[in-house]
Amino acid sequence: MRQTTAAPAKTGRTPPPAVTRTTTEADGVLPAGVTVFDDRRPGVTNLDPDLLRALRAAATDAAREGVGFRVNSGWRSPEYQNQLLREAVTKYGSAEEAARWVATADTSAHVAGRAVDIGPIDATAWLSRHGARYGLCQIYRNEPWHYELRPEAAEHGRPPLYPDPTHDPRMRP
Repeated sequence: MRQTTAAPAKTGRTPPPAVTRTTTEADGVLPAGVTVFDDRRPGVTNLDPDLLRALRAAATDAAREGVGFRVNSGWRSPEYQNQLLREAVTKYGSAEEAARWVATADTSAHVAGRAVDIGPIDATAWLSRHGARYGLCQIYRNEPWHYELRPEAAEHGRPPLYPDPTHDPRMRP
């Protein structure tokens, strides 16, 4: 479970209102060590089925090379996403700087179940080399752990990276 309080943004957008309840696994909070094969936790089971199939195929092949995938974050409820955004505003000092790392609940691919944050570093390195074959692509240069499904990558290669989410047109309200 996670519970935090939000500080107001110093500049720019006001962060989402504080959540009065604690976020839990039902909101997508994941304990350490969860794999892409977990069939019990909503953070994994609520991922887009095509994304989950691609992740499981890639993880199976990576395991043959001794590389294990862990899901650090997957699907998130809007409440959990808003909590992460408030925490980022506090950490980075402004909504503008926080937007380089955390999307709003309205624009987050995590809330839609279309994004996953993978670890450890050997898994992200493996995905960087082989992920396009499964349609799994890093989207943001500043987030080597963040992967989304781009099926066309299997045939055409991965799309160019955005420097960070503020350059992604999908993040614009």
